[in-house]
Amino acid sequence: MILIFDDTFILGIESSCDDTSAAVLKGNKVLANLIATQAVHEKFGGVVPELASRAHQKNIVPVVEMAMKEAGIDYHQLSAIAFTQGPGLSGSLLVGGSFAKSLALSLDVPLISVHHMHAHILAHFIEDEANDIPDFPFLCLTVSGGHTQIVQVDGPREMMILGQTLDDAAGEAFDKISKIIGLPYPGGPVMDKLAREGNPNAFEFPKPKVEGLDFSFSGLKTAVLYFLKKQVSLDPNFVENNLHDLCASVQQSIVNILIAKIELASLKTGINQVALAGGVSANSALRAAISSTGDRLHWKTFVPKISYCTDNAAMIAMAAWFKYKAQDFASIEISSKARLEF
Repeated sequence: MILIFDDTFILGIESSCDDTSAAVLKGNKVLANLIATQAVHEKFGGVVPELASRAHQKNIVPVVEMAMKEAGIDYHQLSAIAFTQGPGLSGSLLVGGSFAKSLALSLDVPLISVHHMHAHILAHFIEDEANDIPDFPFLCLTVSGGHTQIVQVDGPREMMILGQTLDDAAGEAFDKISKIIGLPYPGGPVMDKLAREGNPNAFEFPKPKVEGLDFSFSGLKTAVLYFLKKQVSLDPNFVENNLHDLCASVQQSIVNILIAKIELASLKTGINQVALAGGVSANSALRAAISSTGDRLHWKTFVPKISYCTDNAAMIAMAAWFKYKAQDFASIEISSKARLEF
């Protein structure tokens, strides 16, 4: 564990999708990390961008105020204001970015823009007694609803994508297949829970034939769809009767694809420090698989605390700390970007 002893207080704001989050860090120590979720999307089976941005407008002021109160500091003690510039939903990003700009202007403190995926990776540097902090360089398997990447991390501001998905992201595959099965939204966590009581070897699905370190998950989704159509035509109760085994088999297929690629990346680069990041890193099967693979291949593995897997502002503030030390500040004219280059 590394503790950064300084008096740098950074307020981070995360609003890239449907969670409004605010956090205050002193160095790499979390003083507060609050998240307001939006249950309104459940009945639609996915995030509705317009509803998300409206909810952010409603939530951002109270969430920030609660974070500051929990941190026990005054606004004028803040060293900088950080926000997610992108990628994400345009309307949601605009709410967080506009608030951050206004607050930075009013306090006359630096404004720091953060790339959402960089923040997921740098969450590993948050002080946490339960986990170690990686040394550079390390590999990071970053898996979320919108991204699946293998990143070589040579420094806090030196990252290179070695491979990424050519179509659906891993989290997107979990959610789409869950919807096909008939699970409620968000499907990934539901599938994970059901899979714990199933046989992961009950059903076998084809593996994508993608060379190198890139991924593909659209074929798996299609394979599951046609498999279920065939089975349900023979037995209308097939899904209900095999739900746990089905979830376990689908989950293992996705996890196996991910693990095979990160194994290859370690072999190609010679790097044996491997980290997980992103929302899907909360998946219990993936966490177990990366740890067991690490034991087998003598890696040093880094699995994030569950609260730092999903979208949260602590990771935004942590990424901002590195930029603050480098005096890498954003202009008040900076704009949020739904598609932001890595």
